Amino acid sequence: MSKGLFLLADKIKSMREQLGITQAELARKLGLTRSSINGWEMGLSVPSTQYIVELAKLFHISTDYLLGMEQGAVLNIDNLTEKEVSVLIDLVACFNANREIHKDC
Repeated sequence: MSKGLFLLADKIKSMREQLGITQAELARKLGLTRSSINGWEMGLSVPSTQYIVELAKLFHISTDYLLGMEQGAVLNIDNLTEKEVSVLIDLVACFNANREIHKDC
C-alpha cells in the first residue's frame, strides 16, 4: 500500500472512531455497505471524489486534510460563543508555547 493510501485509510478510520461510530453506522450515513468502509480503512480501495467530499463534511474537516495535503484539521467553531473562542485560542497558544519550550528535550 502506498504511503498516501495508508494515510487516507488511517484518517478515515481515525475520524470515524473520533465520531464514535461503527463502520456500519458510517456506511448507513453514506448509503454504502460496511464492507466498502472496511475496504477504505484497510487500504484495499479508495473512496470516489463524491465520498471524499461527503466524508469531509461528515467529519467537519477539509478534503485537503483528509487527503493529507494539509497539516492541521479545520475545526468548526460556528456554534461557540466569543468567550469560548477566546479560551480555545488561548489554549492553542499555550500548547504551541509549551511545544516550543520543550522542542530541544
